[in-house]
Amino acid sequence: MVGELNDLLTRLGVALAPMRGEPRELEGGITNRNFRVTFGDDDYVVRRPGKDTELLGIDRAAERLANEAAARLGIAPAVAIALEDCLVTRYVSCRPIGAGELAEGVEELARDLRAFHDCGAQLPSRFFVPELLEHYAAIVRARGGVVPGEYDEAVLVVARICDAVPAADLRPCHNDLLPGNVIRASTNGRLMIVDWEYAGMGDPRFDLGNLSVNNAFDEATDERLLRAYYDEPPSQARRAALKLMRVLSDAREAAWAVVQAQISELDFDFDGYAAKHFERLSTAVAQPQFEQWLVSAGA
Repeated sequence: MVGELNDLLTRLGVALAPMRGEPRELEGGITNRNFRVTFGDDDYVVRRPGKDTELLGIDRAAERLANEAAARLGIAPAVAIALEDCLVTRYVSCRPIGAGELAEGVEELARDLRAFHDCGAQLPSRFFVPELLEHYAAIVRARGGVVPGEYDEAVLVVARICDAVPAADLRPCHNDLLPGNVIRASTNGRLMIVDWEYAGMGDPRFDLGNLSVNNAFDEATDERLLRAYYDEPPSQARRAALKLMRVLSDAREAAWAVVQAQISELDFDFDGYAAKHFERLSTAVAQPQFEQWLVSAGA
């Protein structure tokens, strides 16, 4: 591992500038390893993909194109260089933000997402949750693993949601708006989005639900999210679609953890992560409003 990293940094030193000092591993991330490295007078983030990450539905070409498009909008760090085995972006001095602070700035993030969805980028991969769940389950079974019963239940729920709110207009989407993937730049104080590896052409509403559920937004914050994103008061259909996309996000997150438990070499409790999201999905589906959301979202 150390030898491979040194070889990579040597190649990057030729492409960028001679490396200064030692690489510093950055905390966070449960798919890849990230390092802050100084080449010449500038700092960069070097991302090394984890083992078999292509099995997770990650398209590295789509990641680069999405990151570049977002950087042109000023909402992501600039891409410095992309190699087959790593993506290097400019280091942005920043700090992580908590869910409360993110909720306070939800209008800014909503407008940033809308700008990215409308940017016209054409990504070479599609992000469609039913296909992902089928793909992940096939990998688990092929490796001798067992797909839990909750997984099969989630597949049925996902099918009902996608029938109620079909994705008619595919746009470039981030699809992984976890708390750690939103930062606040120290230089200008603006929010930025990082980690574009699950980017693909998908339903923009998924990004909204994914952001909402992963950051524990309450009803009032969801209202502000929808109002800012659509630039008008939210309709009942859009409120219901957001609720359903929160459920869809949990289905994807749980399924992702099930397959990660089979393929990842990272020291992380993927089984516990899957259980958390399966439980949250089940709780949402058990609400009496769920059936009404299915009706209202398609109205």
